[in-house]
Amino acid sequence: MSTPTPSPSSSCSTSSSFPPRCFTSLSPNSRVLPRVTCTSQRICLSSCLSTTANNVVSKYSYGWFETQPLLSKPPLSKCFSSSVGVEALVTSKSQDVSAAPAPPRIGDDKIGVLLLNLGGPETLEDVQPFLFNLFADPDIIRLPRLFRFLQKPLAQFISVVRAPKSKEGYASIGGGSPLRRITDAQAEELRKSLWEKNVPAKVYVGMRYWHPFTEEAIEQIKRDGITKLVVLPLYPQFSISTSGSSLRLLESIFREDEYLVNMQHTVIPSWYQREGYIKAMTNLIEKELENFDYPEKVMIFFSAHGVPLAYVEEAGDPYKAEMEECVDLIMEELEKRKITNPYTLAYQSRVGPVEWLRPYTDETIIELGKKGVKNLLAVPISFVSEHIETLEEIDVEYKELALESGIEKWGRVPALGCEPTFISDLADAVIESLPYVGAMAVSNLEARQSLVPLGSVEELLATYDSKRTELPPPVIVWEWGWTRSAETWNGRAAMLAVLVLLVLEVTTGEGFLHQWGILPLFR
Repeated sequence: MSTPTPSPSSSCSTSSSFPPRCFTSLSPNSRVLPRVTCTSQRICLSSCLSTTANNVVSKYSYGWFETQPLLSKPPLSKCFSSSVGVEALVTSKSQDVSAAPAPPRIGDDKIGVLLLNLGGPETLEDVQPFLFNLFADPDIIRLPRLFRFLQKPLAQFISVVRAPKSKEGYASIGGGSPLRRITDAQAEELRKSLWEKNVPAKVYVGMRYWHPFTEEAIEQIKRDGITKLVVLPLYPQFSISTSGSSLRLLESIFREDEYLVNMQHTVIPSWYQREGYIKAMTNLIEKELENFDYPEKVMIFFSAHGVPLAYVEEAGDPYKAEMEECVDLIMEELEKRKITNPYTLAYQSRVGPVEWLRPYTDETIIELGKKGVKNLLAVPISFVSEHIETLEEIDVEYKELALESGIEKWGRVPALGCEPTFISDLADAVIESLPYVGAMAVSNLEARQSLVPLGSVEELLATYDSKRTELPPPVIVWEWGWTRSAETWNGRAAMLAVLVLLVLEVTTGEGFLHQWGILPLFR
């Protein structure tokens, strides 16, 4: 997809350890006035004020709101209400597209917002194909170039083996993931908030691994004749395996479609540092602390979804840095409210034999119990919707582990869902990004460090990949002995052996997997 040639970028310098975010409008009639907004002594974020003959790009503004009362048990929120309008989800199977209202216009433009999310199986029958879609994604399981042709066979093997246990988890939370229902409701509430702020826009939902797929949402966007699109991943922090995967899919879709090539768009890659989001999370934490007999003695336990360590150390994934900064900002806001509880951050949901980001949530819970922690408040920091990682992994598995480890009182902060402060802040983020639609803005490639700039899908990914086209091989030369390289090669040999056995099982219909009943689909 072709993009305009950028004008000379503005320069910003701060003493912060995190790189500033400066955006340069590519409009030939624009001028850029850098403005630095410091959110704390440790973190200094930068925004830019760009003016044109017809509009003004305002600096980031943040809302101050109060949360509604919460139940002591994390609720599934009003997002589960069957009465929620589905006007925002134009790709829903149950929706009559012909009855949907015409897409809104601003001037001669039709404005759309595309929400990106993971997706989840809605029934137990959906679990195995959902897992296949997940593990077939090369941004989830990255095979060496030589073995990439095995991506789908490996995904099939893993999904079949994992499906029984995964079905048990989904059965325990009602027989399927509530993620679609919640995301539908979030889309509708966002649409209402945008209209209330005098920005008529139609909101679409695109899931990465299950219905409504991103491709379905894009087809509806085309049918509606949308001319300007804001892409908003529902992941506060950017990662290769979440926002990155969805954006790469979008890039491939855009490049193959003439309509999409000509459609102006912009991407909000991450928004964890927004003050409205920080205050919404802080409000929820403060409310849940009140349920403890001694709130000041509670350990605040931030649990984030993990990613393989290689993504951060070798591929430059900014996820870890953004997650740590997000936790710092939340704790700073709590300190302003005279709440100075101890806290820690750990990573959950690791899969497979490779090393993931540490510390691990389960190991940290055990360690806290040994240290005498008696009161623990879990905060699902990387999740904005309730789904299996919160409802089953945190609420069931980790709670049981905590009680077994000596922790006496357990609490959990609910996911944001349709919380008004959160939805309003998302609407503000969309509004602030609109001037960038059609005048893409990226930071200087040479100066960019770990954070991802605002821009088009192609520009964002090109910037992210500016120093890397793929993960480097983990082993450069052979090393003898009990070394990391030896373990890596042993793992590769084992993987190859498993794949050979899988091929034999599938082609012959015989073998230990069939005897154990693991591969009934191939009988």
